[in-house]
Amino acid sequence: MLRNSLHLMALGGRHALMRWSLLTCPTRILPVEKQTQPMQIGWLLARSYAKGKDKKKEKGGKGKAGKVEINEQQLREIINLDSLNTQMEKSVQQMKEDFIKHLSLRSTSGSIDTLRIKVNGDEHELQELAQISRKNPKTIIVNMIAFPQTIPDVLRAIEKSGMNLNPQQDGTTLFIPIPKVTKEHRENLSKNAKSLFVKYRDAIRSVQNEHIRKLKNKPEVAKDDAFAAQTQVTAIADKYIAEADKLLASKQKELLGDN
Repeated sequence: MLRNSLHLMALGGRHALMRWSLLTCPTRILPVEKQTQPMQIGWLLARSYAKGKDKKKEKGGKGKAGKVEINEQQLREIINLDSLNTQMEKSVQQMKEDFIKHLSLRSTSGSIDTLRIKVNGDEHELQELAQISRKNPKTIIVNMIAFPQTIPDVLRAIEKSGMNLNPQQDGTTLFIPIPKVTKEHRENLSKNAKSLFVKYRDAIRSVQNEHIRKLKNKPEVAKDDAFAAQTQVTAIADKYIAEADKLLASKQKELLGDN
């Protein structure tokens, strides 16, 4: 009996508290015990936002910036937009050409022909310095008799070409065995593709930084306008780098034989 009485008193006190809350706070529609729902909604919203941030994370833990609208008309008034696009596009195209010429599973005499050789600060294609032919399907012959003094430069360029070639020198003639297409050969070519990507990605960033540096040296441009322009220049660079990254992914898939 005593326990039942205490239970009824507790219930009575609870209902009294509910009635008091409704009377003293007329703007509240729900009773006190249901007031946890808005807190749950807020918590869910917070989690949804956190998930959104997590989705934006790239490798390395950095988040992608939101999409930036490019206002070409206003940007042209501040920087040389045509020059910016031309230089960045050139890097992407050069990378694409290097992929085709120097990163094939079967090295050909054609890719050797156009190999760039740096001699005394100037660049020349190998075919300008040597006679190139095939002894057989497995060997390329490079006759350097016209410019024998450039042989060390040629050997250095072949070593750094990423074609995984190992030339053998006999006097003024280079014999270049074409390597078999092994798993190791594929992996080496894939690594070289990544190295080329890094090279041209850095070139694009260099163009970006150069234009931003010039922008900062223009006192006549308002700070807000300068900041907006810097953001847009970075977004343009990001676009070209993303394009180069897609080319890299496609090339690596081809080289590694991924389906």
